[in-house]
Amino acid sequence: MTELAVRELALFPLPDVVLFPQEVLPLHIFESRYRIMLRSALESDSRFGVVRWDPATKEMSQVGCCAEIIKCHTSEDGRSNIITLGQQRFRVLELIREAPFVTAMVGWIEDDEVEDQNELNKLSDSVSLALQDVISLTGKLRDSETVLPNDLPDLPRELSFWIAAHLAGPVSKEQQNLLEMTTTFDRLQREYEMLDHTRKQLAARTVIKETFSNVDQANS
Repeated sequence: MTELAVRELALFPLPDVVLFPQEVLPLHIFESRYRIMLRSALESDSRFGVVRWDPATKEMSQVGCCAEIIKCHTSEDGRSNIITLGQQRFRVLELIREAPFVTAMVGWIEDDEVEDQNELNKLSDSVSLALQDVISLTGKLRDSETVLPNDLPDLPRELSFWIAAHLAGPVSKEQQNLLEMTTTFDRLQREYEMLDHTRKQLAARTVIKETFSNVDQANS
């Protein structure tokens, strides 16, 4: 694990929300303490940290992702709608204060250097294929064409973050685990396991659907 420079950062704990690098996160700011946080961020470098808050345990995760404000609209009543973009991941090193908003010293996190680029590329290709299969099978089950975006990342690290950010269902705990991983290979390996499991489930459901469809056609 590589941790880079340390800095002070305002934190925005969000229930079951995990932000990843290069992902867009729109937010509605209405609580007074976060209005203050927003003003403070806009007056400096337009950045604050997004960290997952677990409603069950009432605990804040120790690894989050820095959010950069790229758009902000504040209404007359003081509420703001902002668009943020995920930047570097960070680890909370020390809480500095909790009022008027949480501030901490954080250390930036980067993935470890790749030891075998060929193996990483092979795994990335397998993940991409599994993802395409999941999308295709989902489309068949819904009787609608489903396609991946044209700007899907092709670099392994960026692909691993994109997949983690777009997992379906209430998967914030799994997403937090993926955010905290510090090797691209391990992150992609876990995503392949999940995608392959989903692919097999969808394939089985597709066979069942097609079987019943053929029976209905034969009886009509």
